[in-house]
Amino acid sequence: MQISPPKHLARYIRHYIFLENFQEDIKSLRLFTDGSSGLILSEDMNLYSGISEDRMPVSFFYGTLNGYKDFSSKGKFSLIAVVFQPYFLNILLKTSAKDIRNQIVSVEDVLMNKLEVFQEKLFNKENPLTIIKDLNIFFTHFLSERMHSDHHLITATQQYLLQNKGSVTSKHLQYFTGYSERHLERKFEYHMGMSPKKYGNIIRLHYFLSLMNYGIDDKNMTTLSYEAGYSDQSHLIREFKNNIGLTPKQYLNTENKMAVNFIEL
Repeated sequence: MQISPPKHLARYIRHYIFLENFQEDIKSLRLFTDGSSGLILSEDMNLYSGISEDRMPVSFFYGTLNGYKDFSSKGKFSLIAVVFQPYFLNILLKTSAKDIRNQIVSVEDVLMNKLEVFQEKLFNKENPLTIIKDLNIFFTHFLSERMHSDHHLITATQQYLLQNKGSVTSKHLQYFTGYSERHLERKFEYHMGMSPKKYGNIIRLHYFLSLMNYGIDDKNMTTLSYEAGYSDQSHLIREFKNNIGLTPKQYLNTENKMAVNFIEL
């Protein structure tokens, strides 16, 4: 179940996702980059890193990803994923987004006292829509207390990249913002955890994913890759594998797409 935030929060939160698993078996899961950071809230989830098999915190923030992360889950769970606009985690944690890129940060380490109530609501099986409504109130109050002078620059540039589906040159960005490429790159790294070029590439990849939803076959793969702004099909496949760990065909054959960037392998 995917729920949009109220209009005044849409600049900071892309959407909420509520997921439940009623089975006891082990699932292999993959979270791949969509340019966002986020928060996973659960009451008691057995989630493990796919590489080290270390147990993940019950609730945690995740920074923007360069590619993808694999996990395994064991047993039943319910969770709420709060998918942030990339720069919102920087506002929440008051730290450089570059320093937490590809990182998992336990909620206990930063905002436990403020978010524990939502974990308890999940544990008590309260209506997820009610919990999300309360989260909207929490984030609204939080934002009223802390903002940064660079916020308007970052959000305006992000919207410019989104409107152009990621296909924006550095010269276009310099003209749009009035800042040099290096200055803008430093600002993006601090607030969003990635360069404007990297974020543009992610937007372009997800635009291609949206085109795939209308159906694709061998004959029109090349046509859609050009429409999404790729110079050739090999360029598309390389970007796909770097960011998702699959080829486009393998992605299409993945049956359980739990969210726009969260799949069961």
